[in-house]
Amino acid sequence: MTRPPTDEEFAELVHACWASLYRTAYLMLGDAAEAEDLVQTALAKTYANWRKVRSVEAAPGYARTTLVNTAASWFRKKGWRNERPTEVLPETAHTSRLETDLSDRRTVIDALGTLPPRQRAVVVLRYYEDLSVAQVAHALAITEGTVKSQTSEALSKLRALLGDSVIPAGANND
Repeated sequence: MTRPPTDEEFAELVHACWASLYRTAYLMLGDAAEAEDLVQTALAKTYANWRKVRSVEAAPGYARTTLVNTAASWFRKKGWRNERPTEVLPETAHTSRLETDLSDRRTVIDALGTLPPRQRAVVVLRYYEDLSVAQVAHALAITEGTVKSQTSEALSKLRALLGDSVIPAGANND
């Protein structure tokens, strides 16, 4: 039987995985502060179950799964609407954004921000984390059919905002 991981190994996990977890959280939530909260919450949950982690090699996957599951539970809460107060109202017309360079990372992130939370999560997990339909369904506790329909709707919205040239031709919902 293997020994449980140590606190020092948890600290190493945090240092090694923070950036990757934060990027995924940011793409899912679209807000830096909320992404930090999500990563911290996921790592706190990981630490609470640290003695159950069977090997240090499995720990990054465990932390990522915890992050995705935590985000999914946030999306299900009625009070979580992904609304943030701002001093300046966001641009309302998308035409001026489309005139800029479509390869600009900010434009893609802004477009992701227009998607409902579940669609954004599905797109991030499918195309950023490179998870299969089955893995996304399991991670978000939804059916594979829901993953496919949400992916299809999300890609249609993104194509309308960004154009076909930005969405890879192979990007589909299966």
